[in-house]
Amino acid sequence: MLTIRAAGLVDVDLGEVVRPGILQIDGDRIVGVGGSPEGEIIDLGDLVLLPGLMDMEVNLLMGGRGEHAVTSPVRDDPPLRMMRAVGNARRTLRAGFTTVRNLGLFCKTGGYLLDVALMKAIDAGWVDGPRIVPAGHAITPTGGHLDPTMFGAFAPHVLDLTVEEGIANGVAEVRRAVRYQIKHGAQLIKVCASGGVMSHTGLPGAQHYSDEELRAIVDEAHRHGLRVAAHTHGAQAVRSAVEAGIDCIEHGFLIDDEAIELMVKHGTFLVATQALIEGMDVSHAAPELKEKAAQIFPRARNSIREALAAGVKIAVGTDAPAIPHGRNAIELVTLVERGMTPLDAIRAATTTGAELLAVTDRGRLAEGLLADVIAVAGDPLRDISTLQNVKFVMKGGKTFVH
Repeated sequence: MLTIRAAGLVDVDLGEVVRPGILQIDGDRIVGVGGSPEGEIIDLGDLVLLPGLMDMEVNLLMGGRGEHAVTSPVRDDPPLRMMRAVGNARRTLRAGFTTVRNLGLFCKTGGYLLDVALMKAIDAGWVDGPRIVPAGHAITPTGGHLDPTMFGAFAPHVLDLTVEEGIANGVAEVRRAVRYQIKHGAQLIKVCASGGVMSHTGLPGAQHYSDEELRAIVDEAHRHGLRVAAHTHGAQAVRSAVEAGIDCIEHGFLIDDEAIELMVKHGTFLVATQALIEGMDVSHAAPELKEKAAQIFPRARNSIREALAAGVKIAVGTDAPAIPHGRNAIELVTLVERGMTPLDAIRAATTTGAELLAVTDRGRLAEGLLADVIAVAGDPLRDISTLQNVKFVMKGGKTFVH
């Protein structure tokens, strides 16, 4: 038994800082809130406690030191990607993010699900990192966003990916691709339902898969108890994805009133990835990609405000490394700039994230839940930027930053 003692504790349900902040921890669980300190005491002085934060869109196998956006896809083998991912995972955890969804590999792996392997290594305690909910390989059509053609015009047969690696066309192939990810440990499915801003092939809003293919993907995933996240920008593509039963829209930069209304009706989540609009470095991108970004990003700033006003369920996601790994909290700051209250932004990174994952063992500091705890200096309900400088991180009762 140990006790964490701090100046305060954010109760995300009450929406206030409870003072003082007292948590009793036994093993990997919180066994008491408040009361008198017992056992070993971790005294955090003037810090304020919060639940561990959650990032619903990261790509830990991408980004980090030594990666080159154009040549790495054809030069970096799976072992090198894994070594780089270990550093990315460590930085993410130390930034206070104790749970993430890793949304879809799109690289040559020979069919290995590297994010599943990374999850297992972290769970075994071999390396430090957040709890990972892995998607395996993203499902995308030939030439679509996240087919490696997004990096440029490779010659034919250079970096061809297999169905097992997510390139799937037609109902039979998308079913096979989903089944393969599930067989080898994916805990959700990622699909590219529209084009992307940083993709050389097609318009960012253009729908990639037919309605029939989208329904097949959802059917396969849902029958196995897995949820589906869809990279989607265009309003029509969002509407088709929602009507197909997709659980979560990633980005949604071009959604319109009709798409927003449909998302509210169906309870579809939005991971809005707003910080990358200002934070992603496009200075070295091809001219046509810069032009797309200049057109799309201003519209994305407005779409999130409209989604907020309508009551769409919004969860925090960064699309790291579009935002560098370890700087994930900038998304909460950006959401507040877009109109969220600090409390709503914290809920987007805690209770809403837990709801999206369909888990009840995290997202709050409450008895019986996982001891995923962070601490910051100051009151995050008044100044959300405090979350960019986390002073204490505990995951599952083990301290990683103090």
